[in-house]
Amino acid sequence: MALYQEKGLKTLSGLPVKLVYQRDDVDDLDYERDLGDPGHYPFTRGVHETMYRGRLWTMRQFAGFGTAEETNERFRYLLAQGQTGLSVAFDFPTLLGYDSDDPRSQGEVGRVGVAVDTLADMERLFEGIPLDQVSTSFTINSSAQIIFAMYLVVAEKQGVPWEKVRGTVQNDILKEYTAQKTYIYPPEPSLRIITDMFAFASKHAPAFNTISISGYHIREAGSTAVQELAFTLADGFTYVERGMAAGLPVDLFAPRLSFFFDVHNDFFEEIAKFRAARRIWARAMRERYGAKDPRSWKFRVHAQTAGVTLTAQQMENNIARVTWQALAAILGGTQSLHTNSMDEALALPTERAVRVALRTQQVLAYESGIPRVVDPLGGSYYVESLTRQMEEAAQAYFDRIEAMGGMVAAIEKGFIQKEIADASYQYQRALLTGDEKIVGVNSWTTGEEAPVPLLHIDPALEEKQIRRLKEVKARRSEKEVARSLKELKRVARSGENMMPAILDCVRAYCTLQEMDDVLRETFGVYEEDIII
Repeated sequence: MALYQEKGLKTLSGLPVKLVYQRDDVDDLDYERDLGDPGHYPFTRGVHETMYRGRLWTMRQFAGFGTAEETNERFRYLLAQGQTGLSVAFDFPTLLGYDSDDPRSQGEVGRVGVAVDTLADMERLFEGIPLDQVSTSFTINSSAQIIFAMYLVVAEKQGVPWEKVRGTVQNDILKEYTAQKTYIYPPEPSLRIITDMFAFASKHAPAFNTISISGYHIREAGSTAVQELAFTLADGFTYVERGMAAGLPVDLFAPRLSFFFDVHNDFFEEIAKFRAARRIWARAMRERYGAKDPRSWKFRVHAQTAGVTLTAQQMENNIARVTWQALAAILGGTQSLHTNSMDEALALPTERAVRVALRTQQVLAYESGIPRVVDPLGGSYYVESLTRQMEEAAQAYFDRIEAMGGMVAAIEKGFIQKEIADASYQYQRALLTGDEKIVGVNSWTTGEEAPVPLLHIDPALEEKQIRRLKEVKARRSEKEVARSLKELKRVARSGENMMPAILDCVRAYCTLQEMDDVLRETFGVYEEDIII
């Protein structure tokens, strides 16, 4: 698909755009079939009847750096500024299942997120934050089961029943193979871990979302909006199928499935993406998978403005970009929103920058008047036509993936990865030729930029984290560690649900890497083929 041959006449996904849209463009639109009232099937107009009149979206800023103490301080700052949900970023060692004292972790501890090695770190991370009063999101995948277990044990220690624990763990391993690449195990055992979490949480932590099926990282890797829509929902369908194949009734776990979308620059295409996703998901869950509970039909989504659109040049322009992206997410009907900080193209955000990002949401929520009306763009000739185009383009991808044998087969063949890479190449080429403009980068440049204050991570924090880890190892019971790790190995090999054994390891203060190493030994390590 030649995305940029007709400048200004296509969306960023290459969908044709007419000069003006009229009634003829939506003549075959059936209100009950294609739209429905807000809060009713097929939920095109939103998953709740009153949407933001009844409850505003959750304002959830992403935070995490250095040690647990530093991140806890940032959490407290954000809550004091009016944030309504926490979102945790982890460093690369934690994402990849390595402890801070492993040689492979050197120079990475606490750099792009918080370091979490044991339950002690999770206890410090949420010290003074009652877990029955906040909703917390964890952006982690291969080690998601361990982080989830740590959070539950912290709640246990606070005296908070697991039934009251609210939040989300990303846990979307399929997109790791295609986009973010922080995988550990091969697809099949990884999918087993996810279904174990579905089964466990449905019984013991029913208010917690054990997966956030993420298009965000697919888009950040260079995909188009259509590809993000198609590949994210195809991943979601795969998780539903695996849960059902594991013997779980679809209505037992589907109501706790959630999604995570990027919000890029093409304003109306992004709005249409959210609307199309709700309609596709509702129809598939009811008609294809036989879900009877209306909660299973609802596409509930967290959104984040596009990090890939932020520029180091003329940094203040990012405030405008983030504002219209946030507006697109709100008009698209998101349930939760993170707004990026203006300085994130240069470093982790400063307090000032993250405050401006949060204030952007608050201005939209309390000053704009936008939340007063549900789906105010519903019925727009252009938006309805574009929503249908997005749905049809996504269906074309679903058909190709099904013909390959499903999403896992498509990943193993490199199809998804190549589609994303090709789209990224075409966009970058359009920037180089000037067919696509970025203010301050390839147009309207001003030369050298004045230096700006940035957040710096003290290298001494890595030494502090390693020292803390040694202290935990020195005071824990090695007998309990050995016993619990042995039981985890047995359970992993037996096919039993692994969550009780992981919780046992966490309570014994086993480290993240000790648990992941048991699973590496049992399941092996995934190695991606080179895609040409």
